[in-house]
Amino acid sequence: MTFQSLDLEPRLLKGVDALGYTSPTPIQREAIPHIIQGRDVVGCAQTGTGKTAAFVLPTLHRIKPRGGLKALVVTPTRELALQIGEVARDAARFTGHRFVVIHGGVGYEPQLQKIRRGVDMVVATPGRLLDIHNRGVLDLSGVEVFVLDEADRMLDMGFLPDVRKIIALLPEKRQNLLFSATMSSDVLRVVQSTLHEPVRVETAPTATPVEKIHQAIYPVNQMQKSDLLVALLKHDHLERVLVFTRTKHRADRVHRTLERNGIRAAAIHGDRSQAQRQRALDSFKAGKTRVLVATDVVARGIDVDEITHVINFDMPNSPDDYVHRIGRTARAGASGSALSFLAYEENAQLQDVERKIGMTIVCEDLEGFEYKDRIVPAADRPVPSKNRAVFSSGVMGRRGRSGGRGRAGRR
Repeated sequence: MTFQSLDLEPRLLKGVDALGYTSPTPIQREAIPHIIQGRDVVGCAQTGTGKTAAFVLPTLHRIKPRGGLKALVVTPTRELALQIGEVARDAARFTGHRFVVIHGGVGYEPQLQKIRRGVDMVVATPGRLLDIHNRGVLDLSGVEVFVLDEADRMLDMGFLPDVRKIIALLPEKRQNLLFSATMSSDVLRVVQSTLHEPVRVETAPTATPVEKIHQAIYPVNQMQKSDLLVALLKHDHLERVLVFTRTKHRADRVHRTLERNGIRAAAIHGDRSQAQRQRALDSFKAGKTRVLVATDVVARGIDVDEITHVINFDMPNSPDDYVHRIGRTARAGASGSALSFLAYEENAQLQDVERKIGMTIVCEDLEGFEYKDRIVPAADRPVPSKNRAVFSSGVMGRRGRSGGRGRAGRR
C-alpha cells in the first residue's frame, strides 16, 4: 500500500514525500481511512510505529487551510507537543495550514501572537491551553477534530480534571481521536462518554514490548548502581544510551556521576526549563551527547532514532512505564537492548513487569565487575501469577545462571 492509495489530498502527499515517508505503517494504514471518513477512532500502537502521522495526516486532510481553528491536539508533555508540531509543520509544508504549539516553560507572547494571526490547528499541553483560553484569546467553539494523544499518560500524570475542562469547552458535534501506546480500561472509562461509535484500531497487543529488543536484568546492590552504570558505559558498543531514573534528583545525580567519569551526558526532567530540555535533546539527537538521563514524565517526548540501549537505572513503578521506556530503542525496524538494574527491594516491580509482558527476563552479569551483597533472581523462576519472591542464594557465574552472555548487553 502507498500513501496515494489512502486518498490523501495531493498537496498533503507532497508533504508526506518531504517527511521521507515511503509507505504507510500498519497503524497508519488502519487508522487513516477511518479518520478521513469522519469516524471516531481509538488507536493503540507501540511507540515508534508512526502513531503521530496516523492522526496528523488525515486531520490536515479533513480541515481547510485558513478556515479558523478546526483541530485541537492535546498531549501530556512539552516534548511530545513539539514533536507533533514538527510532524504537522512538515506535512503542511505545501497545504497552507497554520498551527501553533502551546506549552509551558516559555513565554506566552509568541504563542499568543500566532493565535491572534489565525491558526487552523492547535497542539497543546493541558495546563497552558487552559491558561490561554482563560485569557480570552483562544476560541475552541469551532473545533471539528479533537485528538487526545497518550491518554494513559494523561491519567497517570493527573491531567484528568484539565482534560475534562477542555472537553467541556468543545462543541458537542466533533470527531474524536484517541491515541496511545497502551489503552487501559481506566482510560476508556474516562473518555467513553465523549466517543461516538468509535472504531478501535490496534496494530499490536497492548503493552507488548517490541520483539526485537533484547531484554536483560542486571542484579546489583542499590549502592553499586552508579559504579555499574559507569562500567557498562566504558564499553564502546553502548553507542547511544537512554538512562531512566525514578526521580528528578536521581537523574541529576546520575548525570553528575557520568560527567565526573568523562562520559558525555545530559539530563532531562520536569524541573529543567524548556530551553534546557530542548538543548539536551538536540545534543543527544545530533550525537554530541552519548547518554541522556531522563525521568518517565518526559519520556514520551523523546523521539530519537538509533538509540542502541535503554538502561533502567531504577525499575519503574508501573509495568506500562517499562514498556514505554524500552520502546525508545529498536525503532523503525532496528534492534536494541533494554538493560534493567535490579536491587533486591525492586523485586515486586520486576514481577509486575514480567507478568505484564508474559515472559521471564534473563539475568546477565558485566564481566570483571566486582558485585557486592546482592541477591540474584532464580534462573528458573516462573512468570509470576502472584506477588511472591522467588530468589536463589549466592551470585551468578561469569556467564550468569540464566544463560546471559556475561557482557554489557548484546545487540
